[in-house]
Amino acid sequence: MSFKNSILIIFSLLLISCKSEVKKVEVASKKPNVLIIFPDQLRRYSAGFWKEDNYKKYVVGKSDPVITPTIDKLAKNGVVFTQAVSNYPLCSPYRGMMLSGMYPQQNGIWNNCKKGRVHSLKDDISTIPDLFYKAGYNTSYFGKCHWLKTEPLFDENGTYVGTTEAPGGHYVNTYDTYVPPGKPRHNIEYFYQALKDEHFNPRIYSNDPDAIEGKKDGELHLPKVFSAKNEADKIITYLRNEKDQRNSDKPFCMIWSMNPPHNPWDDENTDMETLHEYYDTDKFPKVDDKLVVRENADLDVAKYARHYYANVTSADNYVGHVIDELEKMGELDNTIVIFSSDHGEMLGSHSKTGKNSFQLESLSIPFIVHWPKHLKAGITDVLFSAPDVLPTALGLAGLANEIPKEVQGTNFAELLVNPENNSVKKPEDVLIMLGNSRGIFSGKYTLCLEENKKQWDTDKGTEISEAYLYDNINDPYQLNKINIKDLPEVANKLLKSLGKKLKMANDPWFQQKKYSETIPYPKS
Repeated sequence: MSFKNSILIIFSLLLISCKSEVKKVEVASKKPNVLIIFPDQLRRYSAGFWKEDNYKKYVVGKSDPVITPTIDKLAKNGVVFTQAVSNYPLCSPYRGMMLSGMYPQQNGIWNNCKKGRVHSLKDDISTIPDLFYKAGYNTSYFGKCHWLKTEPLFDENGTYVGTTEAPGGHYVNTYDTYVPPGKPRHNIEYFYQALKDEHFNPRIYSNDPDAIEGKKDGELHLPKVFSAKNEADKIITYLRNEKDQRNSDKPFCMIWSMNPPHNPWDDENTDMETLHEYYDTDKFPKVDDKLVVRENADLDVAKYARHYYANVTSADNYVGHVIDELEKMGELDNTIVIFSSDHGEMLGSHSKTGKNSFQLESLSIPFIVHWPKHLKAGITDVLFSAPDVLPTALGLAGLANEIPKEVQGTNFAELLVNPENNSVKKPEDVLIMLGNSRGIFSGKYTLCLEENKKQWDTDKGTEISEAYLYDNINDPYQLNKINIKDLPEVANKLLKSLGKKLKMANDPWFQQKKYSETIPYPKS
């Protein structure tokens, strides 16, 4: 072999080696995608994995007889939070806290956005989409928004005209409304919004004409498809980038807020094929304690259990379609999947339906972080709540320096990456609130101070009508309210924490020093 040929061969090998090294660096430094999924009104223990030995000892009470293979897979390969709660277990307030990392006084949402109310997410605060967009991500949102003031800015056909004057003056929905382009969208590049609690008749608005039969952004589209299936199909099309919906050179940050298993719970709004397969009378002849297992449940009130569970299982199925697509694309390993919910569901417990209460069935939410290549699967008992989602998501994505100083939640990314890390202090308790109540959840105890007003009243409360504790360990179904005077040492500790946390949240109770005879507010 000639000297010249030898040099050429050596040079070629060096070039190949350099290219290989460059490729490795590119793969190692690739930013992770972020996918946040939260079905509406999914209570923590409505998942199958809680029955298994590794998890059932962490269940407070009993878990539901629900079939959820996708959630189970995410749990077994991810980090499961056993103490995640919704600080304000109601749709709009949760979304305000999750999106902004701040409590209601700072984000603008103190109640469900609804006709006649002024609650609305502030335009001038940074949200999850804003911050990931700034960091160079494709941003997208699919499903229910419910963060904007509900106003009559539509014509009679549901087209957004932006004025109350004719042809405007009509509402498209009593609860929730279309989020128009501009600041209210908070830098969401790809927008696919679903309105109204009708699972087979969602009202759709999108800035992608191809997704809504050629209609414009602001024109109402009625696909007449089960909303979870409809959104999963659109998400898969977006992920495949079949029509250049995104810049495939960038990572994506996607939020998917599906409506099921939120009410209504009837045949017209339920995936009945799933109900017949898993929850019909051949499996559960009656709505009894084999189907509604929690011992504080009123079975007459919980008669919709089949429909609730069917929509949980159906939602799980369509989440599975999206997860499977990510796996086929080779993107699942590089995607931080956060699975949660905005609040729970009472399902007859304490003779209640829905949420908006301080009982565990309403407060307790699922929270799973799935990123197996970077997080060791396991269980954490950290008290995690809505304002923590933003800083933790940014922290996991390597964007901790982008967390605004105004954010009031905690970044638990270091704790997730290294569970033995003691630099992140676990909170002893978290602040919980309702329209007429404030309290503390510590895991073992729930403290509640309730005003002499209804939750939705515009009149201000004038006194504490009830102050009590639940012992969640010894009384897992919260059948016995304990007067704070009967457990003074515990009550005093939690009341002191309540005062501090109301100050931290800049809560109106703190601003006005309400009920200071009971709550020891910090002096400085």
